[in-house]
Amino acid sequence: MRAGLFLAVEEPWILWSWLSTHVQLFVDATVQHIQLTAIAVVVALAIALPLGVAAHRWKVLRNPVFTMFGIFYTIPSIALFVLLIPFTGLTVLTAEIGLVGYAVLVIVRNVVVGLDSVPADVLDAANGMGYRPLKRLLQIELPLAMPALFAGLRIATVTTIGLVTITAVIGLGGLGELILEGLVNGFRTPLLVASVLSVLLALVADLSLAGAQRLAIPWSREH
Repeated sequence: MRAGLFLAVEEPWILWSWLSTHVQLFVDATVQHIQLTAIAVVVALAIALPLGVAAHRWKVLRNPVFTMFGIFYTIPSIALFVLLIPFTGLTVLTAEIGLVGYAVLVIVRNVVVGLDSVPADVLDAANGMGYRPLKRLLQIELPLAMPALFAGLRIATVTTIGLVTITAVIGLGGLGELILEGLVNGFRTPLLVASVLSVLLALVADLSLAGAQRLAIPWSREH
């Protein structure tokens, strides 16, 4: 027992000889991680944007929309995947249903907040200029709501990157699979390297969207 403990302590954090021959393994896992994240965020945006617009226009829809996705958000991710497996199996669809559901609430809230923040005098001016509701939405309201929308996208993207690692329980975790395998096998190299890569992925995504958000602020003011 003691010998095993000492071996675990003496094992290097990164076994460079093994890592150098398994670089493609991390590349493939990172690509899968990005794909799962991108699909989830894009689909969530496609769902959340019209829902947010509807909840902004018709206040009676707010509580049902927020409550429905709020309940979804409170379900532990592993429990959700287990509930879905009998219906959708160990598939990408199972992973994406969970990831999309969690991201929708974050984005839809920010869509509503952004649209609510559009000044009333701006809307009155647009109405006075003869803007119809759809044209006003596309050319006035959404551009002005863009900073809040990007803020929601940042949170949803970073959160999704973290949640993708949990989909390793159904064999689709991207970098999460390597983290899980490292934990199960007591092998530090894939555990550490995959963890660092997932953190870097989240940082890059957040910084990229933060830059886009800063560009959206002056662009929204121009509109």
